[in-house]
Amino acid sequence: MTQLPHVLKRIRLHLARSKEFPSGSNRHGYEFVAPLDETGHIDVELWRKYRERCGVRRFWEGEEDELGRLVHKAGGRDHAQWVFDYDATAEEDDEAGYRFGAHAFRPGEYVSIRDEDGEMHTFRVISVEAAT
Repeated sequence: MTQLPHVLKRIRLHLARSKEFPSGSNRHGYEFVAPLDETGHIDVELWRKYRERCGVRRFWEGEEDELGRLVHKAGGRDHAQWVFDYDATAEEDDEAGYRFGAHAFRPGEYVSIRDEDGEMHTFRVISVEAAT
């Protein structure tokens, strides 16, 4: 069994409260692997080193799970952005994390993701565990 580096964490996000889901939803979310520093922020240098191990699974009730990669893209509104990329040959499938570089990934924190249709959704960090 291959042991992943200890800096790689498995982060689980569930859909936060919204009009459509007043109590949030544990059947809508993401689970992804990213290298986090001691403050819970994504470490871009470690991501460069371990990028092939930084995967994502999008789970959405009523839809097939989508598997992809966590990708750091230069440019954009905040000069760089983290996206979930499900097809390296297509631009339109990316889902962008809103200011992922500035957010700490700790249980109870909230983050936002813009889906492929341009709609922004808020998610709650449910767990951050060692990736195995």
